[in-house]
Amino acid sequence: MIAVIAASPAQAQKLNDKLMNRPYADLRRWHLGFSVGVHTQDMTFTHNGFMTEDGQTWFMEQPDFSPGFCVNGLVDFRLNEYFSLRVSPGLYFGNRNIRMRESNTGAEEHQNLRSVFIVAPIDLKFAAQRYRNARPYLTGGVMPAFDVSKKRSDFLKLKTTDFYLTVGLGCDFYLPFFKLNPEIKFCFGLTDVIQHDRPDLVDDPERLKITQSLKKATSQMVVLTFYFE
Repeated sequence: MIAVIAASPAQAQKLNDKLMNRPYADLRRWHLGFSVGVHTQDMTFTHNGFMTEDGQTWFMEQPDFSPGFCVNGLVDFRLNEYFSLRVSPGLYFGNRNIRMRESNTGAEEHQNLRSVFIVAPIDLKFAAQRYRNARPYLTGGVMPAFDVSKKRSDFLKLKTTDFYLTVGLGCDFYLPFFKLNPEIKFCFGLTDVIQHDRPDLVDDPERLKITQSLKKATSQMVVLTFYFE
């Protein structure tokens, strides 16, 4: 009887180990991965009340969202049992449909702002205690972004660089051969992305008035990614 009781915890531990996939995956000092996902880009406009000589006042908005595609690499550095530092450079392909409306006449103009961002997110990841084959986590970090798409001479022209603060949440799912991590991340732009100096529109006041009506504009993103580690 004593032998049976003594053997029971060991037997239970063996059973628990069999239920856990990749039990030592989180003990490595660093590891690699990649991700694919979708995202939406938003823009918040701050107007300055500019009025043209003929009394026009223009306002900008983004009335809807268009899905974009993103792909990233991943390098994860383990700091301790609960924290790791993640660097995930990649490419974001997306666009924003902007509507410009004149307040008095209701006249409208439209522009599709296409972007191809090279991004370099740096995140601190805090993971909870693992339970069986799942481990939820939170992230916080920064994301520099560089737009390498060709800029056209249109109503609005965006700067090449932007900088985001990011927060996210996800869950590590331990599969037999890899970890699958669905994650949602919220990105908040910190800089004015409108290019106000427009020498290309000096001879086109009908387009220049749109930029003159803006004090600033900031970007936001919501990103849903699936990491494979």
